[in-house]
Amino acid sequence: MKVPLTTRDFLDRAELVYGDRVGIVDEPDQPAPSLGDVTYREVARRARAMQAALDGLGVGEGERVAVVSHNSGRLLEMLLGVPSSGRVVVPVNFRLSPEEVSYIVGHSGARVLFVDPELESTLKGVDAEHRFTTGEEYEQLLRFETEPAPWAEPDEDATATINYTSGTTARPKGVQMTHRNIWVDAVTFGMHMQVGDRDVYLHTLPMFHCNGWGLPYTMAGLGARQVPIRKIDGAEILRRVERHGITIMSGAPAVWNSVLDAAAEWDGEIPGRDRVRIVVAGAPPPSRTIARVEAELGWEFNQIYGLTETAPLLTINRPRAEYDDLEPEERAKRLSRAGVPALGTRLSVSESGEVLARGNTVLAGYWQNPDASVEALEGGWFHTGDGGTIDDGGYLTISDRKKDVIITGGENVSSIEVEDAVFSHPAVVEVAVIGVPDDKWGEMVTALVVVAEGEMVTEQDIIAHCRGRIAGYKIPKRVEIRQAIPRTATGKIQKFKLREQFWSTSERQVN
Repeated sequence: MKVPLTTRDFLDRAELVYGDRVGIVDEPDQPAPSLGDVTYREVARRARAMQAALDGLGVGEGERVAVVSHNSGRLLEMLLGVPSSGRVVVPVNFRLSPEEVSYIVGHSGARVLFVDPELESTLKGVDAEHRFTTGEEYEQLLRFETEPAPWAEPDEDATATINYTSGTTARPKGVQMTHRNIWVDAVTFGMHMQVGDRDVYLHTLPMFHCNGWGLPYTMAGLGARQVPIRKIDGAEILRRVERHGITIMSGAPAVWNSVLDAAAEWDGEIPGRDRVRIVVAGAPPPSRTIARVEAELGWEFNQIYGLTETAPLLTINRPRAEYDDLEPEERAKRLSRAGVPALGTRLSVSESGEVLARGNTVLAGYWQNPDASVEALEGGWFHTGDGGTIDDGGYLTISDRKKDVIITGGENVSSIEVEDAVFSHPAVVEVAVIGVPDDKWGEMVTALVVVAEGEMVTEQDIIAHCRGRIAGYKIPKRVEIRQAIPRTATGKIQKFKLREQFWSTSERQVN
């Protein structure tokens, strides 16, 4: 017997087994009315009301529903409910510029667009056939009195979500995640992190990012309470850990650096000691950060490696029993590796040193981009664009980035896109954008600029010019005016030479 693996399984189980349990504790401080404490039975009822509303709008199976929102109970409902009806949800990075959001909505062909009330004025020029805010308009749309049409033929290979990611081109690519991709990722993640119904999960990770790494599905299926947090602040994270009894969180190294900074000013014992476990990805954190998390916070450090294209789980590195007697520095060093393949994942390294992956979490393809799909999946392996090595124990270490992408604060930034924005300044004649090591951001977006003869341009002039053209997190945090930028005989910029001066003291070329 073969039963399709679909995202609906997680919400169905949450309603059946944990229906009377509070499943979502919505963010209290938001421009939309807070949902407050919502049981999993009510989450499921609201999801069906949303599906019935989409029926009423004539939005059918396979059609796309885009949502631009900070973390919230309603975004969580849509991640669980929209794909369960055979439709496709498109979670959009709320940090993007209006032009970028407009491109994604148009490229995905979304007929419905939901916008967080806080973003309404900024995104007023972004439109779709049906457009609503995620506040009162969302609530008025729900049709509780109508039973939604069932998904006619559930298919685990159908697209469940399209997640847009910055890559080596200026335009983001839409990663098609199937129900099977998400199902396997969510279950495998839950098994490796030993998630259970006593867990309380704080959504420190943006839910738009790889569908919150698939953890909204994991937590729902296993009955864990979910607490969205809207704005990331180290002190507020500590307060939520204390108030809600948080046991597990996920995020980029920058999140945990903010918590460490806040902990230094915290009055009294750090909450969650010997209870909280964190899952870190987005950039390989320094071993000193890992040691500080364990020593100063008393939290368990876990690392994963993956990409939007892999749902994201490829590898996992957890403290093993063999590490218990190690000195803190040695344990931190071992935990700084990307980890070993998650169950069902196969890894390899090409002759050029690129990390390749195979498994059930690898994307079906890029939405309406067959050429990029063929290139990414050449030879039956997904080409990560990262350089690395695998030791005899199966542990992967990421050492370089083969593609022209900077990871800052856990977000991918296309160097080409930033270069386009900087180059649009009339005084700029040449520009190269690279990532340089930074303790807070992992990698700092840095623009090296050559200006036209006779022009006077400052670092702040360039930064101000980029504002409004690209998302805030993509704007260079550092600009250096140069006399020239090294090129090859054919005119290609030699970025490796530019990077050398910033990375010469580092053993690996990622931070």
